[in-house]
Amino acid sequence: MGDSDILKILLATGESAETPRVLPVLPVRDAVIYPGLNASLVVGRRRSLLALEAAGDGGMLVVATQLDAETEEPALDDLAPVASICRLMRVVDARKQARQVLVMGLARVRLHPPGGEDAPGAPLQAAIEPLPEPPVPSVECATARQRVETLAHQLIDLRDDAPEEWKTFVSQVEQPGVLADMVASNIPVPSEERVALLCETDPAVRLWKVAHFLEREVTIAESHRTLREKDSGEMNPRRRERLLRRRMREIQEDLGESASGERESDELAERIEAAGFPEEVLLHAERELRRFRALPTHAPDRYLVRDYLEWMVDLPWQKRSEDRLDLDTAQQVLDEDHHDLEKVKDRILEFLAVRALAPRAKAPILCFVGPPGVGKTSLGRSVARALGRELARASLGGVRDEAEIRGHRRTYVGAMPGRILQSLRRAGTRNPVFLLDEIDKIGTDFRGDPSSALLEVLDPEQNRAFSDHYLEVPFDLSEVLFIATANTAATIPPALLDRMELIELPGYTDLDKLAIARRYLIPKQLEAHGLSAEQVEIEDSAVDRVVHEYTREAGVRNLERNFASLLRKVAARVAQGKAETPLRVNAAFAAEALGPPPHLPETAERTEQPGVVVGLAATAHGGDILFIEAARSSGGEGVRLRLTGQLGEVMRESAEAALSWVRANAGPLHLCPEAPLLDEELHLHVPAGAVPKDGPSAGLAMATALVSLLSRRPASGKVAVTGEISLRGRVLPVGGIKEKVMAAQRAGVETVLLPHRNQKDMVEIPPEVLEQIRIVPVETIEEALRLALEPAQPTQPAQRAPAAAPPGGA
Repeated sequence: MGDSDILKILLATGESAETPRVLPVLPVRDAVIYPGLNASLVVGRRRSLLALEAAGDGGMLVVATQLDAETEEPALDDLAPVASICRLMRVVDARKQARQVLVMGLARVRLHPPGGEDAPGAPLQAAIEPLPEPPVPSVECATARQRVETLAHQLIDLRDDAPEEWKTFVSQVEQPGVLADMVASNIPVPSEERVALLCETDPAVRLWKVAHFLEREVTIAESHRTLREKDSGEMNPRRRERLLRRRMREIQEDLGESASGERESDELAERIEAAGFPEEVLLHAERELRRFRALPTHAPDRYLVRDYLEWMVDLPWQKRSEDRLDLDTAQQVLDEDHHDLEKVKDRILEFLAVRALAPRAKAPILCFVGPPGVGKTSLGRSVARALGRELARASLGGVRDEAEIRGHRRTYVGAMPGRILQSLRRAGTRNPVFLLDEIDKIGTDFRGDPSSALLEVLDPEQNRAFSDHYLEVPFDLSEVLFIATANTAATIPPALLDRMELIELPGYTDLDKLAIARRYLIPKQLEAHGLSAEQVEIEDSAVDRVVHEYTREAGVRNLERNFASLLRKVAARVAQGKAETPLRVNAAFAAEALGPPPHLPETAERTEQPGVVVGLAATAHGGDILFIEAARSSGGEGVRLRLTGQLGEVMRESAEAALSWVRANAGPLHLCPEAPLLDEELHLHVPAGAVPKDGPSAGLAMATALVSLLSRRPASGKVAVTGEISLRGRVLPVGGIKEKVMAAQRAGVETVLLPHRNQKDMVEIPPEVLEQIRIVPVETIEEALRLALEPAQPTQPAQRAPAAAPPGGA
């Protein structure tokens, strides 16, 4: 080795020493070795172990800090440009292949490429350039040294774990640069600042930087002592911790340091305190917050915990809206939004009255049941507006997973709360009007039963502590006004149905539809099509024709579609300039625009022949009429009954009962002789075979159709019948009377025969319907037959053949 390969360097202690120009390099993560100080390191990487072997016991090597701690095999460009020459004091074997080494920093050097290529199996090497300090300390250096000593003494006094001897030790350090390096290595300093101190050769600059670090530590220590000395009753421990963290964040911001992780946790802590959690929930949230703070910044679980805490603080634990308890204002709002529906409006006003008299009363669970288009969902919105509450809505149609209600457990990827808490979060209050739409269409499969999860939600005795699988803490739902909607109560599970108060919305009469069209539908569609009342004048005759000939539904959705179609034709003429102003829309214009009417009176035509009877049915879409047809054919052994029309089991049993009664009473009814009846096949058919049908209420209509067929007496097209029958000829009560009677009125039927025990249900039928239709209660099948069938025609005597002329002549 020549003289050019040896350097003479000035050590931090003031002595000089010789060292090779090229030395092995030991890269370290997040550690900075200062000259004049000892440090213990754990070495385990392959090239680092090679560097130890190349240096040998007591030899020299360069300890350099990595710029990125994640780099596994750093090159020279991956290291800080300034490092420390260190002497290898001791090497101890650690577990596995690692080594525990003790090094002593000697001097600052700048690293340069060594020249040439690295040989395989060789340690990382670098050429070094000494960085000497100024030989004579300046006046500024002395001032900075005094400031550092003063702050160091204050910090030692403030910290209970610092011995008094440290003051003497700090004062006895002669070299100012060594003092700066020693203090910096014993206080919390970010890794980037430690590297910057190592790169700085001027002791005065280093001392001033260290003084800034000491000022921060002194401020924190003073805050700790001040808060610790205060009586625990004067300041809540949570508040004290929050103030400390806020002060620390302010200090870090003043120093220009990154404190995003601390800032995030502090913001969560403030939101947790402001959320108003119950004590049990608060303890759980603080436990999760401590876990969040303990996790590294880039840990995957940190984001999961943060999302969980954000869900908790965003829920309205204490936020509530004040109820508007003015009954007159609520009545006005309900009348503005909905026509008729007096029963529903009265129930809402009763709830407000009870709320005003007993504010702590449990909120009811209402369920609006009715066909599509009668305003169930919009009625929920109106209730929220009348009460002055927020509206939360969850559509349950097709929901088959229990987790949609209760949420997913946090062990699953993408876990989140269920629809109940999600809707409450969007509403922002703990007492909204919560609309559970289409509750009758909720399903079940291998993922659980959502209807069972709703039992806890809709039970006032249980929903005070509703537990979502995601949050795993109780949430109070007792102040929520739940309103469910359904097309039929038949598919709602009995346990769920028992928790709700049913309010039926059967449908609208023609008078109701006329009023709704004038007050709501036509103004809405005029605005939607860019038209005004000055441009279009819709006459009453047009509205009457659309209502009577183009719609036969219980609701008004199809009615609105027809008006939309009509006004599109109007808009086209107005836009093309082909219409005078105002354009008058009369019945003829409506018929031309909408085409042939889909609903025409047909009951009289279809019942002209014997064996056809008008029946009534109540469906999820409201009431409807159906035609029961009977036919006979000869052949076979014994009476056989064929049933078609996609009938359910209950309806098939009603047909069997009807046939049995007819056979048993064939004589009194003056039907065909028994012998031919025994050898015939009877066929009962209910048209619209693609639509499933079931229920016992068609029994009377089936018996009437069979008697009409066998007696050859046509049924009256103006009479509709409904009722269940027994084998003794009694007519038993059925359900859906209001829907059936209204369907009969829409179809042009004049008389409805219903069971005598259903007279109590007539009070629900609107008066305008009762004025247009005649209701006749019957107790026996014979009574119904006398009213439903035309009178028997007298049998014509058979004409005799003329007598033959006697043989022979006169």
